[in-house]
Amino acid sequence: MATPDEMMRSMVANMPAKTGRSLDEWLVLARAAPEPKHGKIIAWLKGEHGLTHGYANLVATAHLSPERLAPPTARSDADLIEAQYAGKEILRPIHDRLSELALQLGDDVELAPKKTYVSLRRSKQFAIIQPSTKTRIDLGLNLGDLAPTGRLEAFGPANAMVSHRVRLEDVDAVDAEVMEWLRLAYNAA
Repeated sequence: MATPDEMMRSMVANMPAKTGRSLDEWLVLARAAPEPKHGKIIAWLKGEHGLTHGYANLVATAHLSPERLAPPTARSDADLIEAQYAGKEILRPIHDRLSELALQLGDDVELAPKKTYVSLRRSKQFAIIQPSTKTRIDLGLNLGDLAPTGRLEAFGPANAMVSHRVRLEDVDAVDAEVMEWLRLAYNAA
């Protein structure tokens, strides 16, 4: 079942097809309503413009209380990370170990979760932790022109903010070699 927010967004998206005008166009009309009260705007939109009660209520609400129709607030960092590992829980220990090691590099390290990865930053991004598949995390590293070797691969065009990656399928793969690459990326940032 859809949430009230999802239903409202659906109504806004369907408004042009159902009513002949977008929400923004209806808001221009609502500003011209003879009385600036919620119930009076609804009655006016229904009587003068033929809107159904649901659409008239949506327009009146958007006109008088636009904050009620604002997009949902950003998800917390913890929520973003949980969402990244939904169905990929087996990878979470790798993520946690990489995060722990990154924070040990210096007091200026920031973990900045995005929708699909966690950015590791100091003055700029130096690495990312990205659960790329259900069985693998890609540790993306910004190592500039360092030649790829062994497990350290060129990352390709997937993320222009990192130049290399290491594919990690279990926490034991987060070893001294990975820590050294992480340290090199941190020092270069």
